[in-house]
Amino acid sequence: MSGTARKTAVVIGAGPGLGMSVAHRFGREGYAVALVSRTDARHAAYVASLAGAGIDAASFVADVRDRDRAASALDAIAERFGTIDVLYYGPGAADLGSPPKPITESASEDVREAMEIVYPAVDLVGKVLPGMVGRGEGGLLFAGGLSAVMPMPALGSLAVSSAALRNYALTLNAALAEQGVYAGSLIIGGLVERGDIHQLVTSQPDRFGDVGGRTLDPDVIADTAWELYTKRDRPEVTFSAFG
Repeated sequence: MSGTARKTAVVIGAGPGLGMSVAHRFGREGYAVALVSRTDARHAAYVASLAGAGIDAASFVADVRDRDRAASALDAIAERFGTIDVLYYGPGAADLGSPPKPITESASEDVREAMEIVYPAVDLVGKVLPGMVGRGEGGLLFAGGLSAVMPMPALGSLAVSSAALRNYALTLNAALAEQGVYAGSLIIGGLVERGDIHQLVTSQPDRFGDVGGRTLDPDVIADTAWELYTKRDRPEVTFSAFG
């Protein structure tokens, strides 16, 4: 195990957009960074990008829906870096090309499937929270969709899971306020630049139309994530490209 003087941020759902912006933002503050995503296809480039910025980083492969694999990834991160001081939870959609059913057509099985993104958050928090509480410091950051706070019928069951994840984050924050651990919710409405969904949409204008300036800068969101964690003056912030 490496020394534990340096704090570590874990990025669940490391992708080219917000995940990497969060990694760079915390890395600039002296954190080591552990990247976790379903495949290692892009990990070498991600780690090289962080190394080029002077950030100690390593990558790990795990689908958060695989409970045992995700737990093993956190164990490996703890073995590599020591403590896990910040957990950012922002896994992307498993199937970018499959639009959700609208809420009027969503059945209970659709909701159960959508909730599969929430259950891993609870499992991962259960792994890292005891250590954070024991040390009296730490942070949990969750990225969710705008449908958590605004009715968006077209998103169907995804609105249900987004609201559940937001409520989980806010309730955690209330429970942990006196224990030195912060939990915050990043509510994101719009295409995040450089992200996989942004790349898909902009590559098919005939299908999705011209997004114009209706996008969000992941570096701005990552800056705000850092501010939420350090200032701890509010439990959530909303970013919307829809005005």
